[in-house]
Amino acid sequence: MRRLITLFIFCCSLLPMTIQAQERITLQDGTVLNVFLVASENESNQRHPLVILMGGGPGNASISQDTSRWLGSGFAERGWMVAVPISPNNRSFRGGANNVLISELIIELQKRDDVAQGKVLLAGVSNGGMSALEIARRNPQKYFGVAAVPAISSADTDNEALKGFPVYLRIGGADQLDWADRFDETVASLTDAGVVLNADVLAGAPHMFRMEWESLGSWLEEIRRNPFITVKY
Repeated sequence: MRRLITLFIFCCSLLPMTIQAQERITLQDGTVLNVFLVASENESNQRHPLVILMGGGPGNASISQDTSRWLGSGFAERGWMVAVPISPNNRSFRGGANNVLISELIIELQKRDDVAQGKVLLAGVSNGGMSALEIARRNPQKYFGVAAVPAISSADTDNEALKGFPVYLRIGGADQLDWADRFDETVASLTDAGVVLNADVLAGAPHMFRMEWESLGSWLEEIRRNPFITVKY
């Protein structure tokens, strides 16, 4: 884990012009989440679509802050309001109770004057990418898609709720956790469920890597032009 955190810090060397702040957000049930918010410095007076970005590992304060700087700043420069919540229990946002916290956080953030109503993007790194997929499976109609950079999905995972849903997936070819060895299984798990998948292995890249913003940026533009419509069963 120490090596992975070092990679986060390395990726923060060149940062765009963004505004970052940490806030305490009180949810409807009284739960308080600490959240790093990142917005573009040049577009602070506009309403922006929201991306909930979740860090890897335990999703603690240090990892969440690094994620907001490294990856969140890139989303902010492309017109998104970025929220990186700190996990309350060191599990990123895995599990039903944590999944619900993200839904409640979105409700509170969309009350703000600088956050757009409507669909939200879910994104995450490692354990955060897994969290994003879990949350999307609960209510896919609420989201533009998932950017999982990286994540894995087992052959026995029920992804049927994500039929027709856009997922952007990248895994490093030199992943220290051997996730590249599970790329084919993950792709099969998602495509067999009808996910609209944009997936690739990044040759020589570690578990946490510099983002392919040309590729990811094009995908982000596409999902905003053609928002997902829930399939009725």
